Amino acid sequence: MKFCMVSTFFGAHSFGGDAAYVDRLARALARRGHDVHIIYCRDAFEAVRGDHPERLYEPTQGVTLHPLESRFGILSPIATQASGRPWLKLCKIRRLLADINPDVVHFHNISLVGGPGILDYGSSSVRLMTAHEHWLQCPMHLLWKNNEKTCDKKTCIRCCLSSGRPPQYWRYTGLIDRKIQNLDYLIFPSLDTLNRHKPLGLKVSARHLPYFLPEDWSEGAENEPTINMGRPYIASAGRLVRMKGFQTLIPLMAKLPEMDLKIAGTGPYEQELRQMAAGLSNVQFVGLCGRRELIQLFHHAKAVVVPSLFPETFGYVVLEAFAVKTPVIVHRGGGAIAETGEISGGGLGYDTSEELRQSILSIVNNPQHRQQLADRGYHLRSVDWSESAHLAQYFEMIDSARSKSNPSQVSVHF
Repeated sequence: MKFCMVSTFFGAHSFGGDAAYVDRLARALARRGHDVHIIYCRDAFEAVRGDHPERLYEPTQGVTLHPLESRFGILSPIATQASGRPWLKLCKIRRLLADINPDVVHFHNISLVGGPGILDYGSSSVRLMTAHEHWLQCPMHLLWKNNEKTCDKKTCIRCCLSSGRPPQYWRYTGLIDRKIQNLDYLIFPSLDTLNRHKPLGLKVSARHLPYFLPEDWSEGAENEPTINMGRPYIASAGRLVRMKGFQTLIPLMAKLPEMDLKIAGTGPYEQELRQMAAGLSNVQFVGLCGRRELIQLFHHAKAVVVPSLFPETFGYVVLEAFAVKTPVIVHRGGGAIAETGEISGGGLGYDTSEELRQSILSIVNNPQHRQQLADRGYHLRSVDWSESAHLAQYFEMIDSARSKSNPSQVSVHF
């Protein structure tokens, strides 16, 4: 089969999260002999990257990249942001889809590559979309208000202006409601995310399909003994932005002088976090990690802490920790993080700083409890959240879409 993935960010021109899923899905399909094409917007990455470095990325055989660049540069994604349509790249996208002629078009983060207007494209294909963020209900994508707190009341125009983004007046025209009906399925990585979209009343078939890791992602690290790495430590990882909550974790280390905190990642909030950690010798910033470095960091950690303050849609960090038999400790205000990290049985949850401290000590001081959590998490990664389980459901969805006589008119299945 021939697949076309459409997403704003990908490969070297990405920040993680949704791009990581697209990459893993594309590689999994290519390993099974399918032809995969990826359309993404390099202009969008340049528009928002700041000091973020390009990632080292090499596509695998069977995966073809189609980076979009316009002679108008960053004005192209800005126009899409403001209009909800891919005006300055419309002809290029249509021509690519016509040339590729895919059996399946899978939309991902489409905010700056085409907006809801792009969902008209690929009419002869099965059309899927994964909600990697809360973009369908939030112009800031993350339900994170004024860069301070989880959204508790819709003041979208004011929130956009305070964040330096153009207001999206097209959101009040019913554009999303109309275009979303072109999809055969709207996919949610977690039940928490699916439930948060229920109030929208979207007329589209919805499916819950958790993320996965490639079968060989950890390459046997889960069977390695935990070697003596010096002082015990906890790990945390992600893009260094305020909503990820690292600022709530760093001060706690003053109360845990017997262990270290190692933070992986980079981002616009890094300088403030480093200033916050000044004077705390047990807080280390290890930078942007590749796969092997991240595996080793997580595998030898006593626990991986995920302090997210906003509603995540899944949380790859949880899955990556489970893959190397390391339990997690998650903030319950992190949306799907509580679902994947605590309710799943592979970790502990917390609401307050003191609960976090007690959870860390519980895992560090009780090896048997730590092992039980780690085993539950690893079972999830190996069975429910495995590549084979994911693709079985993915192809079942495609087969189901093909069998529908009029898929775009099916009511929502929540």
